[in-house]
Amino acid sequence: MIRIVSMRPRHLGAVLRIENELFPEPWSESLYRSELAQRAGRAYLVAKEGRMVLGYIGVLFAPGEAHVATIAVTQCAQGKGIGTRLMYEGTKLATRAGAQRFILEVATGNERAQLLYNRFGFVPVHVRKGYYQKSGEDAYVMIASDLTTPKYEERLREIEASLS
Repeated sequence: MIRIVSMRPRHLGAVLRIENELFPEPWSESLYRSELAQRAGRAYLVAKEGRMVLGYIGVLFAPGEAHVATIAVTQCAQGKGIGTRLMYEGTKLATRAGAQRFILEVATGNERAQLLYNRFGFVPVHVRKGYYQKSGEDAYVMIASDLTTPKYEERLREIEASLS
């Protein structure tokens, strides 16, 4: 059974292994420690099965909006709905914080992630050329708007029902 819990410093070893497995420019331990130390304006969650961390999400908050700072699921657990669970929980945090829109960047070549984000109402609104410095790959800026509307609440209910 997958549980979504707040990220703690004890989770960082597993989080960093996933970072290094998936990203050519992984976040450092010091960056994560700094983020976890700043309790206001951000939330970091991990997806766990037993004691094993399978994925994580970080969400930043500003007045009226939220930003997915990071999200990842270890390769061996991809395709099992964990990314959807993490996005669902991150979106719920964003709506509870009063965000009217949710923003993220995603590599233009990462079609699997884009499909997940589309499910949550994200649409590409801009391309950031060379956003990923090491690879030179571009990133889409994607935004989900109108998070506080009944229509979006219905979208979340449908996603929640699919997770059961």
